[in-house]
Amino acid sequence: MRIAIIGRHAGLFHSIEKLRLAGHSIEYILTASAPADYTVREEEFKERARIMSIPYYCSNRITEDIDRFLRQHPCDIAVSMNYPTVLGKSTIDLFPLGILNAHGGDLPRYRGNACQAWAMINGEQHIGLCIHKMVADELDAGDVLARDLLPIDVNTIIADVYAWMEFRVPELFVSALSALSSNREFILYRQMDMGTPLRCFPRVPTDAKIDWKRPAPMVVRHINASGPPYEGAYFDYQGERLRVLRATWVRSDPYVAVPGQIAFKHGSGAVDIACGEGGFCRISEVVRLDGSIVAPATLVSSVRHRFE
Repeated sequence: MRIAIIGRHAGLFHSIEKLRLAGHSIEYILTASAPADYTVREEEFKERARIMSIPYYCSNRITEDIDRFLRQHPCDIAVSMNYPTVLGKSTIDLFPLGILNAHGGDLPRYRGNACQAWAMINGEQHIGLCIHKMVADELDAGDVLARDLLPIDVNTIIADVYAWMEFRVPELFVSALSALSSNREFILYRQMDMGTPLRCFPRVPTDAKIDWKRPAPMVVRHINASGPPYEGAYFDYQGERLRVLRATWVRSDPYVAVPGQIAFKHGSGAVDIACGEGGFCRISEVVRLDGSIVAPATLVSSVRHRFE
């Protein structure tokens, strides 16, 4: 098939070579400015286009110039991921087989933004990755052609989720296109048959503040959903703001404590922190304002102290 690449993300970038090796022809690349936490930036898409001797555009929306360019370079289908604006009917209709989008959420339950983090925070048992056909002017709608699930638990960190997505997106694109090559009407399932969609909204940096009053498993999930590539969850201690990149849930006997209480200091430098209920949150490292990483036990002189 003749394929257009539209979007950004490491998973999409690695899909270019995977699709080429599967026998498809990559006709051009349309990308956009990459957010700070992305590991692959627009310059790398541009360099890949140069190496492949194909046209390249970088734009955060479909302008008249972009629309004219797309019409001048007909393709059978486009594959997309994380393009910053919702695509309209006039763009989708340029491709006889439509546009396939890679979405890091289990459709239709998780549509929208930050689906991986919300699934972790909500205590889901898995995170979904779906390839679906785009619907004009809608977010993450359309029939699903390929799907995979990553089992997760309370101690899963978001960096591992993103690594899994980066690896699986190219494979799922190849699988979806293979199915379409055999049957242009192929679908795995229709979202409308799978229940009511759950709309997820963006998270902002202040959402990373730790609320120790929550049950310990929820606190740990919140921390692990806020770690790299993001800045990490945070709390205050004796006037200093400290960030946490990952945490572990520790079961315990019932206890009574004000949430945030330092319950135990370990020789390893880790500390266990009392939460609203359901055990302790164990953290082994904290990041200070100057960027240095220290063991929290070295900052806590007494188990009578509390994190805020």
